[in-house]
Amino acid sequence: MLAKTRIASFLAPAVLACAAWAASAPAAAEELNPIQIDEWEVPYAGRARDPFAAGEDEVWFVGQRGHYIARFTPSTGEFFKKDLPDEAGPHNLIVGSDGIVWYAGNLRAYIGRYDPRTDEITKIEMPDPAARDPHTLVFDEGEEHIWFTVQGGNFVGRLTLADRSVDLIPVPTPRARPYGIKIAGDGTPWVVLLGTNKIASIDPQSLELTEHELPAADSRPRRLEITDDGRVWYADTGRGYLGMYDPRTASFKEWALPGGAGSQPYGMASDENGRVYVVETGVRPNRMIGFDTAQERIFSITEIPSGAGAVRHMHYHEPSGAIWFGTDEETLGRALVPTS
Repeated sequence: MLAKTRIASFLAPAVLACAAWAASAPAAAEELNPIQIDEWEVPYAGRARDPFAAGEDEVWFVGQRGHYIARFTPSTGEFFKKDLPDEAGPHNLIVGSDGIVWYAGNLRAYIGRYDPRTDEITKIEMPDPAARDPHTLVFDEGEEHIWFTVQGGNFVGRLTLADRSVDLIPVPTPRARPYGIKIAGDGTPWVVLLGTNKIASIDPQSLELTEHELPAADSRPRRLEITDDGRVWYADTGRGYLGMYDPRTASFKEWALPGGAGSQPYGMASDENGRVYVVETGVRPNRMIGFDTAQERIFSITEIPSGAGAVRHMHYHEPSGAIWFGTDEETLGRALVPTS
């Protein structure tokens, strides 16, 4: 079904921290308190991406161009691949607490459910043909729903797992390109709109969508994280900034990344201590930037050994203190972040 939308775009008060950071920024090639990053070569071609750690020794990922989903066992280095003969172009996956793998069939307009115990795939088709490209998936608390973006179709969706019904919420701004999505502690889904300078929030009960306009017209937010205090952190790939929106005060703050305007921040993750990590994909090699959100300062810069090409999405596994990511160099990466 199609859910109603509400437009409440506004230019919130902006508090810019660019100059303060620029004065103390490290040189472009300098590392600062680097963290340990390990990488493994994926034995399959086709853009390995979006790993999800179902456990310390069980990591699932997709091959977007290779049309597969796969599992990696770090302790043994073993890989398992499940080919998708419909050439679904899987873009992203998540794994439930029950071990079921859910993936976005980006080229075939469905969300797939894969049961590793039975090796069976079930497809949940989009109820509107305009929702042609499911993009990024995320569970809500309790795993009652999967919320997801539909980039080209310009929707945000909600899949109810109990009956497998799908609600589609149109984004009011044309060609907004809803991209990264996260769920706040209060249950509110937040979405970045890559095609414009906006982020959006959704009322999980009414399914009303509200747009929030970023201060700079040329901002292009791509991924986001939400810290326990409710602040929304986003990677502004258009300008090379890390940005923050505080819903309590409707205010923005932003920091220029050390790679400058061409840093093209993309993949993001946050750890249990509220620190945010973002990868600069516009520099070679790509670099993972660690940002302390309490002190509002960069504390770590680490080059990715393979160069990466691009890190498109990241997943933090709290029990092991590891951030997992895929690269365009066909590797899986694991960054061991500080635990205190």
